[in-house]
Amino acid sequence: MAILDLVSAKEMLQPGQCLLGIDLGSLTIGMAVSDVNRMIASPLMTFKRGKFRDDLTRLMTLFEERSIGGIILGLPISMDGTEGPRCQATRQFANNLMAKVDLPLTFWDERLSTAAVERVLVREADMPRKKRGKVVDKMAAAYILQGALDAGF
Repeated sequence: MAILDLVSAKEMLQPGQCLLGIDLGSLTIGMAVSDVNRMIASPLMTFKRGKFRDDLTRLMTLFEERSIGGIILGLPISMDGTEGPRCQATRQFANNLMAKVDLPLTFWDERLSTAAVERVLVREADMPRKKRGKVVDKMAAAYILQGALDAGF
């Protein structure tokens, strides 16, 4: 499948299919899932990255278990709008994934997503740093996915 813009990817979805939001880090992958109406994003899980083959196996299982019809992948664009090494690594991951998976994928600008989540966890949840580390990636994935849903996905 191809990497598509928001409108094209939305047209490919079937009723009842969910979206998977991914916050790709160098060490972990945070994931969130939408409801079947694609209105609400919920944090799902975080797992430690391994070899691409291992990451793919975990993702493929999740695609089937959750009736995933599309992927929203956070793209870590710099604050000045340029794409650095993290963007290149994310694009490479997306290309590798699309070579193996028949689902539409859309990039979503993830600027400040982790910072926004950290702020909520500190100010509103008063969560200690150690506990934040366990949930921040899946919460960032939910933040990314909710942004796409709110934009009309």
